[in-house]
Amino acid sequence: MNAKKIIKLTVSWLILALALAFMYLPLILIVVYSFIDARLVGGKGNFSFELYANLFKNQSLMTAAGNTIVIGLVSSLLATLIGTVSAVGIYYMKRGKKAANFVSQITVVNAEIVTAVGFFLLVLFLSNTLRLPVQKGLGWLIVCHTMLTVPYVILSVSPRLNQLNPNLFEAGQDLGAGPMRTLITVIFPQLVKGMISGFAIAFTLSLDDFVVTKMNTGNGVATISTYVYDSLKRTLDPSVRALSTIIFVVVLAVLVVMNLVGKKKAKKIKK
Repeated sequence: MNAKKIIKLTVSWLILALALAFMYLPLILIVVYSFIDARLVGGKGNFSFELYANLFKNQSLMTAAGNTIVIGLVSSLLATLIGTVSAVGIYYMKRGKKAANFVSQITVVNAEIVTAVGFFLLVLFLSNTLRLPVQKGLGWLIVCHTMLTVPYVILSVSPRLNQLNPNLFEAGQDLGAGPMRTLITVIFPQLVKGMISGFAIAFTLSLDDFVVTKMNTGNGVATISTYVYDSLKRTLDPSVRALSTIIFVVVLAVLVVMNLVGKKKAKKIKK
């Protein structure tokens, strides 16, 4: 290996190392400082589980975490169902397929603040103009997060649909199954991997969302993101470090398990 290749390889590895450091250093700091009893980052403190003990005593933060999980799970399940059915519908469209694909992905490339303002105006229009019993709160946030994440489920499921036999749906009907039964018993089982990926993405986006949640929350409903934002106006609650660490560890464990299961299935297929 000549000197130029060695230099290029060294520079490439250095850039990669720096990029990974900037990506993961904040996460490492969160984990480290979750075991330090100092209230301020950089202050003197000893190793302690105090923040974890205080976390479960913090009723406001526990309520916010519960709301976040409920909104995330319900909206992700709804988004997975709606997104999968929408992807199947778009795939089997004979006309307007490109237009439908384009329209379904507008919110993906659109600025989130625009989407948030749109949902905010919609709830005002429904409640004040049409006099419908709609108001900001837990239910409305579930609706907002569902509509926000449906396009990502469509993006996850569509590639799997493209790998299927285009005549699969008609074959199911020819064998005596109705459209709904064919969809549930023939098409959906082929899309499980895409649906799981879509659910994971939808749940992560819901868990992470702040802009849409902040502009459409109400009736005292708080999530983790809004709780952290509101606490910053005073002093950031140090218990948030413990909660962030728990979330990070859980997500990491899920990813490890999914990768191990995927490798085992791949080995079985090869055998």
